[in-house]
Amino acid sequence: MNQVFDARVTMADVAKEAGVSLKSVSRVVNGEAHVSAFLREKVEAAVAQLGYVPHMAARSLAGNRAFAICLLFDNPSPNYKMKIQTGCYKACWEAGYQLRIEEVEPVSLWEDMKPQLVAILGNRHCDGLILTPPLADNPQVLDFIETVGLPYVRIAPMLDPNRSKAVEMDDYAAAGDVARLLVAKGHRQIGMVNGPEDHGRSEVRRKGFLETLQSLGTDFHVTEEFGDFTFVSGITAGKSLLNRAERPTGIFAASDDMAAGVMNAAQQMGLNVPDDVSVCGYDDGIIAMTVWPYLTTIQQPITDMAENAVRMLLDWSDTAKVTKQIGYQLIERDSVTAAG
Repeated sequence: MNQVFDARVTMADVAKEAGVSLKSVSRVVNGEAHVSAFLREKVEAAVAQLGYVPHMAARSLAGNRAFAICLLFDNPSPNYKMKIQTGCYKACWEAGYQLRIEEVEPVSLWEDMKPQLVAILGNRHCDGLILTPPLADNPQVLDFIETVGLPYVRIAPMLDPNRSKAVEMDDYAAAGDVARLLVAKGHRQIGMVNGPEDHGRSEVRRKGFLETLQSLGTDFHVTEEFGDFTFVSGITAGKSLLNRAERPTGIFAASDDMAAGVMNAAQQMGLNVPDDVSVCGYDDGIIAMTVWPYLTTIQQPITDMAENAVRMLLDWSDTAKVTKQIGYQLIERDSVTAAG
C-alpha cells in the first residue's frame, strides 16, 4: 500500500497517537542516536498511521542539520549519472532528506578544482557527501572535505579503502567472467578497450580480464586500446583494433558506451556483430538494449551501490569505516557468439 502523507498532521499529533512525549517524537524524527528500538517502532508506526511529514526547515533549525545530501560527480557517462542519481534519490526520499546534485568539471590541477569545491561546499547546505569515481580517489579532494568537516561515503574507491565508508562491486571478478565467456566461445584473437588510466576501477577491470586470460593457459593474442568511457572513444578504439592485420574476433569494452562505439565502428567497416566480431560491454545501461544486436554485458549494480552509500552515510551512529560489496551479474545477449 502506498504511503499517504498529510501536511496538516503535527508532531504533537504523532506524540498523542504513539502515547509518548513530544520530545521522544522529536528524537526519533531527527534521527538521534541512542533511541530504543521499542520507542522508535512506536513513533514510526504513528508516523505511518497518520501520514506525518516532518517540516524540513524546522528539523534543520532544531537539529543543526540541512537534511540534505550532496552527490558529487565528475564522470562523463550519462548512464552512470542517471543510475547513481536514481539510487541516491530513492534512499534520500525514504529517509526524508533532500538530494543536491553537483557536477565538478574534470580538471587535472588541484588549483583549478579547489574553487569549484569551495563554491559547492562553502555554504555547508548539506549534511554529508556521496563521492563517485574518479573524485572518490582524489587525495586532495578527500583532504579538503575532511578539513571542511563533512562526513562522506565513496562509491567504488581504490585509494586508501579504510579511509571512509564505501560501497563497491568486484570488478576484478566481473572482468574475469567476461574473459572466461570469450574463451568458452572459442575466441583466441581478443581485443580490449580500457577506460581512462586515471580511473582506478578501469585498471582493476583490465587486470581481472588479462590475468584471467593468462590463468586459462591458452595461447591468446590480446590487443588493447584506451578510451574515456564515451561512445566516441569506443568508435576510435574499435576502428584501431579492427584495422589490425590480426583482427580480434572478440572485444571486451570496459563500458557499454564504448562497446556501442565498437559496434558502430564495426558496422562502418562492413563487419557484422557478432558473426565477424563479438562485443561485450560493462554496466548494463539503457544503451545495452537500444543497440542491435543487444549487448552482452556485466550488470553493474550502480543504482544499488548509490542507494546503499546514502544509507551508510545516514547511519550516523555507525562510525566504522567499512566497505560494503554489492553483487553483479553477467548478462548474455546477442552480441557475443562462437568464434568462426
